[in-house]
Amino acid sequence: MNDWENMEKNGRPLIVAGIPAYNEEKTIGRVVLQAQRWANKVVVCDDGSKDMTADIAEKLGVNIVKHERNMGYGAALQSLFRRARELDADILVTLDGDGQHNPSDIPVFIKPLLEEKADIVIGSRFLHGEGAKRIPLYRQVGIKAITRLTVAASNCGVSDAQNGFRAYGRRALERLKFYERGMGVSVEILLKAKEQYLKVIEVPVVCNYRGLETSTHAPLAHGVSVLMSIVKLVVEDHPLLFLGVPGVLSLLIGVLFGVWMLQIYALEHRIVTNVALASMTFTLIGLFAVFTAITLYAIKRLMQKVTK
Repeated sequence: MNDWENMEKNGRPLIVAGIPAYNEEKTIGRVVLQAQRWANKVVVCDDGSKDMTADIAEKLGVNIVKHERNMGYGAALQSLFRRARELDADILVTLDGDGQHNPSDIPVFIKPLLEEKADIVIGSRFLHGEGAKRIPLYRQVGIKAITRLTVAASNCGVSDAQNGFRAYGRRALERLKFYERGMGVSVEILLKAKEQYLKVIEVPVVCNYRGLETSTHAPLAHGVSVLMSIVKLVVEDHPLLFLGVPGVLSLLIGVLFGVWMLQIYALEHRIVTNVALASMTFTLIGLFAVFTAITLYAIKRLMQKVTK
């Protein structure tokens, strides 16, 4: 008997809507009320808001997780995942508190999970013509660039790697462990899902950007933050390839410069400072990269053994 058959036997699956929120007093009430129509429980993570976000959510009777200070979108998602596990949720649907996601789309996300067609369902603004039209041009460029990098790093085949409107089934809730505290968490989750052999599919959604402050970060800073997260995650995942190989190449270049320096000294009895410095620099960089790659690889192997 599978998980869904067990749930049917014991009653309806427990669906939790998780809403990360930071200074969303203008919109949080409407989002919560709409989400309550489609979810059994609503959990709001107040990420250190300075306004009335938490007070409004509490008056609406939702489950509140409070951060004493602003810790970031990724940290808010971590708290929502923990609370969903504590509630023994069968499905966690995450959506933003600023109103850009339509809670009435929740059934669209839940259906593939109930039918066991996926472990994670992600909303895509590019699977629907209307969805793409509503995205400001500068956002389209950034989202597509980040998505291409994510697909290259994880081979996950998604069209919208930065959409926070997602649904996670029980297997995903149990297996996913992520640590990014910033906006890069959306990419990290996709990479971790690939590692855990979780099936990811996309469903079309339309986001509302009119009159909304859709990001607390400037778009450029947001993009740079996500890009750095991708680089860090990829290096952590494949340290021998992305640190070890360049390190060995740097060592070889350092050796070549060293041989050249010795040849000059043998012929002219003088040391060319620039060549000597180049040899030392490349050699030191190479050694550092190689030792770092080996250390990260050893840590990764140890973590894999511990978590088995």
